[in-house]
Amino acid sequence: MITGEIRSKVDKLWEAFWSGGISNPLTVIEQVSYLLFIKRLDDIHIVKEKKANRLGIEIEKPIFTQEEQDLRWSRFKDFEAEQMHSIVMNKVFPFMKDLASTSESYAKYMADAIFMIQKPGLLVQAVDMINEIPMDDRDTKGDLYEYMLSKLSTSGQNGQFRTPRHIIKMMVELMQPKADDIICDPACGSAGFLVGAGEYLREKRPEIFNEREKFEHFNKNMFKGFDFDITMLRIGCMNMILHGVENPHIDYKDSLSEDNSQEKEECTLILANPPFKGSIDKKNIAKNLLSEVNTAKTELLFLPLMLRLLKVGGRCAVIVPDGVLFGASKAHKDVRKSLVDKHKLEAVISMPSGVFKPYAGVSTGILIFTKTNSGGTDKVWFYDMKADGYSLDDKRNEIEDNDIPDIIEKFHSRYSVLSNNCHPEQNNNPPEFKNRHMESNNCHPERSEGSNATCDSSAEPQNDDRKAKNFFVPVDEIKSNDYDLSINRYKEIEYEEVQYDQPEQIFQEVSLLEAEIQDGLKELEGLLR
Repeated sequence: MITGEIRSKVDKLWEAFWSGGISNPLTVIEQVSYLLFIKRLDDIHIVKEKKANRLGIEIEKPIFTQEEQDLRWSRFKDFEAEQMHSIVMNKVFPFMKDLASTSESYAKYMADAIFMIQKPGLLVQAVDMINEIPMDDRDTKGDLYEYMLSKLSTSGQNGQFRTPRHIIKMMVELMQPKADDIICDPACGSAGFLVGAGEYLREKRPEIFNEREKFEHFNKNMFKGFDFDITMLRIGCMNMILHGVENPHIDYKDSLSEDNSQEKEECTLILANPPFKGSIDKKNIAKNLLSEVNTAKTELLFLPLMLRLLKVGGRCAVIVPDGVLFGASKAHKDVRKSLVDKHKLEAVISMPSGVFKPYAGVSTGILIFTKTNSGGTDKVWFYDMKADGYSLDDKRNEIEDNDIPDIIEKFHSRYSVLSNNCHPEQNNNPPEFKNRHMESNNCHPERSEGSNATCDSSAEPQNDDRKAKNFFVPVDEIKSNDYDLSINRYKEIEYEEVQYDQPEQIFQEVSLLEAEIQDGLKELEGLLR
């Protein structure tokens, strides 16, 4: 967690960018990302130098030649303002852009980068701030970048906006990523979901970092993110690097485009909050998506896309606008029908409309499902989130009311624990789905004390009270309601009759209060004389 001192420096740097003519928050973060990358290049070179000196050999694949020493962060950071600005703008930046062909994941998006820090004093201030932060501390530099991202207060032109960190953390904890997962966000933006999954794995799966094969998987193959906004790709990639993922696959890709129609079944877990742009040109949409749902609405197209990307048994938690849950068009119904009939829809979490303020006031929900290609939906778990720990206005101040811990606890204990009843091998599901079922429902008899106590996903749910915050709805009831997934369709609202005093009594009480106020004013006036 960054300290108040570092936060203050970031705030001052932000003000300096603003007064220096760079007021777009995305541009500020992008320019800082360039500087962080320049410093990273020098840090990598220093490691190579130390290794070569220790072994008494030549530097293996040096980043900087002898003639390029002034391009290194450790050298130019001590130059005078004018000299530093000249070196960075005329030599360092072109050098950095020429690295596009290297294996550095961030470098490949540098070809069209533009250096926009025109004032030498602003560059010095930015370099000094970055230089004073302990960048060898993964937590500090990751939190620094997250704090900068938190300053994004408007949605992008395509409807994308930053998902609040606590919502990301909730969704990650609901899905509980595994060490062998391949985790994807097909509209990754700043890569918040991928970062959240990585942080969860660091905390909950420490064995990853003790086994070479798992460590290699974590750094090179586990995380995949797609976006078609180059600025967001740079920011997302840098976010992953600063959070300790050496070579994330953050790729330029319009996920819904026909150009990417061949990609399928490569992921085991998807975490996403795709943009709610509205409609796009049907001519550019992948034909295999249109065959699943004939629409130009992005919020609907992303759902069959995610199913296409998932392996059988793969899981997904995705944020959707409320319209996806109850829309009456054929496309809306087709999407919901596919999730319920062809796969296993597990949960619908309704979120209050203020969760995404100040970006937008849209009402949203979270869909959680498993790809089976053979159905499996029996009961769908609903939760009516009323509070997320923050006020639901534009200020989003912290408050005590918070349903998130209860959502996580209730989701993972939503099925009763019975004895000898967890037998996914008896279901007509593919082996991949059965394995995922055992993991996601904690069906591990060897971990239970003394007996064969296991989890039964077909057991009677713990809560059928439709007046409670969470409850189950049988699939037949959902089908009979045109596959409507709005919680208001099924929740019972209990109205309490409010008893008011008679008007005469209320008037009498108001009169007494008024008399007390007048007596108090007279007493105060007497004291002032």
